[in-house]
Amino acid sequence: MLPQKGATVHDFVGRGWSFPLGVTANGTIATAGGARKLEQAMSLVLSTYPGERPFRPAFGSKLRDFVYESASAVVFARIEQEVRESLSIWEPRTEVSEVRVHPAPDSEHLLLIDITYVIKGENDQRNLVHPFYTIPDEGSD
Repeated sequence: MLPQKGATVHDFVGRGWSFPLGVTANGTIATAGGARKLEQAMSLVLSTYPGERPFRPAFGSKLRDFVYESASAVVFARIEQEVRESLSIWEPRTEVSEVRVHPAPDSEHLLLIDITYVIKGENDQRNLVHPFYTIPDEGSD
C-alpha cells in the first residue's frame, strides 16, 4: 500500500518503539518514526538470523553465514544479494536501488554494507551503512 496523496512519510512508515529499546528522560519508552524507524527496521532484518524468532521463523537474513568468509569480490556479491533479497521480503516500505559491500578503511575485519534506498511513494533517495564484522581465520589447529 502506497501513501495517499497529501500523506506524510510518518503516516506511511508509522511510529513504534525504537531499536534498540530505550527510555526517554521522563521514563517513557523511546519511539522512532519516519526514515529513522525504517533504518532501524532494516538493521533489525539484517541483524536477525532466520529461526531466532519462534513466531516468525523465516524472519531475518543469513548474513551470519559470511562471518568466516574471506573478503573477496565473490563474497561481496553474495552478501549484496542476501541483503537485497532479505530487505525485499521483510521491508516492503522501501525499494532498494543499490547495495555495495566494501572493507572499512581503518578496520581489517569490518565490512561496510552501503544500502541506497527510496521510501515507496517518495522520490528522496536515502542511504544506510550497516556494519558487518568478520572473524579472522586463525590458521590451522
